[in-house]
Amino acid sequence: MALASARPATARRGIKAQSATGPTQQSLKSAQTRARLIDATIRCIVKFGYANTTTPQVAAEAGLSRGAMLHHFENGAAMIKATIVELHEKRLRAFRRAAETTDHDASTMVSTYWRQLQKPAFVAFHELALAARTNADLARILQPLQIEFRQKFNSQAVQLFPEWQSDPVSFDLAMTLSQTMLEGMAINLLTGAIEESMVQPMLRLLEQQIRLMRPGPKDQPK
Repeated sequence: MALASARPATARRGIKAQSATGPTQQSLKSAQTRARLIDATIRCIVKFGYANTTTPQVAAEAGLSRGAMLHHFENGAAMIKATIVELHEKRLRAFRRAAETTDHDASTMVSTYWRQLQKPAFVAFHELALAARTNADLARILQPLQIEFRQKFNSQAVQLFPEWQSDPVSFDLAMTLSQTMLEGMAINLLTGAIEESMVQPMLRLLEQQIRLMRPGPKDQPK
């Protein structure tokens, strides 16, 4: 204590500044490592499926030791939970990007969401959702997060689409129709249940239906 109090004021300020910036740099590094592990988990699920994904595989995919991985996630369940949260956040961010325009044209909205469904994140989430049907441990992780996601998604949708507020019933139907049809079509395309040539006609059909359901003057196809 005596040595510390004998230091010049400028030196003490330097030490204080270092201690203030140190944890911030460390927390940033920690967040980056967690993000690497989550991205690696998504890639492993896409490559191997949920049942065949192991924590050593994830660590290797991230370029980290298993010990380093366990420093950030105490077990596989914690890592899967963080991965599901990130997958939900990716969907919410994509939805915001698609909706934060002055013109909510049905064609733009549908094509933007469809492009999002072609990314690995959708495949990973679909794998997890199917696995949760028969895996009770995974279901206990997934189901509460699904409820939380729906609440966030619905709240965000109401804010981003004020033009639909006069008809909330039609809005709920339009959102449910869009999500069910687009995600179902993406799954069918992955499994070969539909031909790729059907994608664009189905997208146009969905756009037409949304225009018909929208309150006020109806959009004209562009």
